[in-house]
Amino acid sequence: MRDELTIGIDIGTSALKAVVASADGRVVARRRIANKLGFPTADRMEHEARQAWRLAPRRVLAEIEKLGLGEPRAICVAGLVPSLAAVDGRGIPVSAGLLYGDTRGTLPPEVAAMPVGRAPELLRQLAAISPGASGYWPLQAVANASLGGPGAIDITTAIAMSPLFDGSRWDVSVCAEAGGLPENMPEVAGLGEPVGKVGPAVLASGIVDTLAEQIVSGATEAGDVLVICGTTLVIWVVSDEWRDVPGLWTVPHTVNGKTLIGGASNAGGLFLDWATKFTGSAHGEVSPASIPVWAPYPRGERTPFHDTARRASLIGLELSHGGRHLQRAAVDAAGFVVRQHIDLSGVKAKRVVATGGGTARSEWLQALADCTGLPVDVSAVPECGALGAAYVARMAAGLELSIEGAAGWAQVGHRVEPNEAWVEPASRRYDMFRRLVADQGLAPVRPA
Repeated sequence: MRDELTIGIDIGTSALKAVVASADGRVVARRRIANKLGFPTADRMEHEARQAWRLAPRRVLAEIEKLGLGEPRAICVAGLVPSLAAVDGRGIPVSAGLLYGDTRGTLPPEVAAMPVGRAPELLRQLAAISPGASGYWPLQAVANASLGGPGAIDITTAIAMSPLFDGSRWDVSVCAEAGGLPENMPEVAGLGEPVGKVGPAVLASGIVDTLAEQIVSGATEAGDVLVICGTTLVIWVVSDEWRDVPGLWTVPHTVNGKTLIGGASNAGGLFLDWATKFTGSAHGEVSPASIPVWAPYPRGERTPFHDTARRASLIGLELSHGGRHLQRAAVDAAGFVVRQHIDLSGVKAKRVVATGGGTARSEWLQALADCTGLPVDVSAVPECGALGAAYVARMAAGLELSIEGAAGWAQVGHRVEPNEAWVEPASRRYDMFRRLVADQGLAPVRPA
């Protein structure tokens, strides 16, 4: 219904995406604002927080208001995790916004391998850069304050800042060890809880971007593999059982009785954009039997290695290779990382469900199918993070009772089938990839 419009805003690594959604999950408007991603040094990764976290959300709402769609019932901000910036007493950033890819400092191995864990180190860096700041807030808190609400975050974003947050409150000792205090951290509210108003619209507490993607992806059955094709490549294999896998993360699914096994890789859009800089606008057909193999780690790797020191390499180059061969090798590397996570999970995969801005790259989707041997169902809405946030906004407005109903918003746009001419050669190169990245010690027996 037109009078039940909600707005979801997703602040990602490379862009802010916003959608206006109707009661049935139909997107009636969308907007995108690019974020400038900074790498001042090899071990730093940051946003200009005032622009990306504070001004961009206000700008996108102003653009949507000009469309004359009517007043939204509620607004929710999703965002990447972890992130952190020093803020003043009004919640305005006074530092850069440090992101998950900032690898300064050292972490104990048990912390480095956690789904989250970098938050204390981000706080430590900010406490040194901006001592005495009024607060140290993640992007969701900055965005909420910029829209007129409190500097609050939802429980999923807070958990993503563990061990600063212990599951129920900010941990005094962990915060102090990192140079902060619990009172420097934002308020924490429940998922889908209203925390303020933006004009007549309810402001929801927020949500983690990958969770927002998951709830509207339709990846709910065991054997489904959710692949978020963003600046970071995120892979979640749906399982019927809880299984701890070395190198990977296991988390509860929002569907009762299901779990997600997988993690986040640097072999996403950030790697692909970097790799294709070497090839320019190369075009033409290439043979599936003659493609080199990338180790896709110019900034280290997250799961399954948790090794910030890894770097990219390329093997198997021949005199006959040109730019197109390197381009195909790059997207194949992303496909191999997905297959690697599937194999390590021990789950017999049935299909890939692809979401994210990278789904606009047809060659990336084809590589996912060819390198895994699985059909790829592509979401009809690439901005699933923003769409999931729009659903959570409905919860804050009292229009939905629980998060489970978000699965009804899942829509498949089209299916990409594996190209049989590429599957076997890709499988042989996958074996080369496994040897190149030396992950044999991590791999369990593959399912029959």
